[in-house]
Amino acid sequence: MGVVVPLSAAEAKDASLSPLLDLVANDMEKVNAQILSHAQSHVELIPELAQHLIDSGGKRLRPMLTIAAARMCGYDGNHHVDLATAVEFMHTATLLHDDVVDESDLRRGRRTARLIWGNQASVLVGDYLLGQAFRIMVTTGSLAALKVLADAAAVIAEGEVMQLAAAHNTSTTEDAYLKVINAKTAALFSAAAEVGAIIAGRNEAEREALESYGRNLGVAFQLVDDALDYSGKQAQLGKSVGDDFREGKITLPVVLSYRRGDTEQRKFWKRVMEEGDQRDGDLERAIALMAQHGALEATAERARHYGAIARDAMEIFPQSRYKSALVDAIRFSVARAH
Repeated sequence: MGVVVPLSAAEAKDASLSPLLDLVANDMEKVNAQILSHAQSHVELIPELAQHLIDSGGKRLRPMLTIAAARMCGYDGNHHVDLATAVEFMHTATLLHDDVVDESDLRRGRRTARLIWGNQASVLVGDYLLGQAFRIMVTTGSLAALKVLADAAAVIAEGEVMQLAAAHNTSTTEDAYLKVINAKTAALFSAAAEVGAIIAGRNEAEREALESYGRNLGVAFQLVDDALDYSGKQAQLGKSVGDDFREGKITLPVVLSYRRGDTEQRKFWKRVMEEGDQRDGDLERAIALMAQHGALEATAERARHYGAIARDAMEIFPQSRYKSALVDAIRFSVARAH
């Protein structure tokens, strides 16, 4: 069950990460080698659990942003690989912590680490990977890059707490939700892109442009994820529909459906989200209400808005293959729901 979120033909046409993947392939091989190397430990559980996450797939978009941004800015050293590895470790650590906080059983169709090894192990290995990330950052010798990534780590943690405070709360506003995803998701996208300019020694304007690019791309990416969880596209991708619903997550489609609904519909959302009283047919009804109120289409429209801001942020850079690939990444991220 689900509906396909309509996006514009221009966004859907030829939307692909292939240009970015091809350009960063050699550097990403080095990143992957570093990931495997730094995930090792004499404590057997650490590499075992870390390998579980590595094997679970994922596009590794965040470290690719670091690589591509650095190359676009003319960097020809090796520290961009170190920073990209640190970014991926930070992301992996947040996934481990997220699954514990959200009590998630599945991620990308596989059992979560917390379900296999328990919550305590997941949190502690997440902490270990975060520590490794900072060890790697220090090797670059860039205090500016270290500050940006350290600030991002603090903001991400704040976002986790904000989300926890808003959990199952149907009175959450769109502004409040956007604050959460700006912290939880967009902060690392932003930092991943900005440190590429930093390691290349570029000026403040270019740093700020890449910070804006990454932040707005991150918001767009998360909003599309929110819509996908209730869409037919999710099923086509071999992923289960409604994971956010089953976990009682208040995402933008829920916020909009609740706000736009009548008294009886709001009672439904309170029952399934706040009280956790979910029954057979409730997911189908939730999707129907989202369709009735245009919540998925509105979420996709918001994503397009933030994608446009990200595109505009890139305009100060001269044309290059890397710039084109980074812009293509925006189109891909927004068009995933098509």
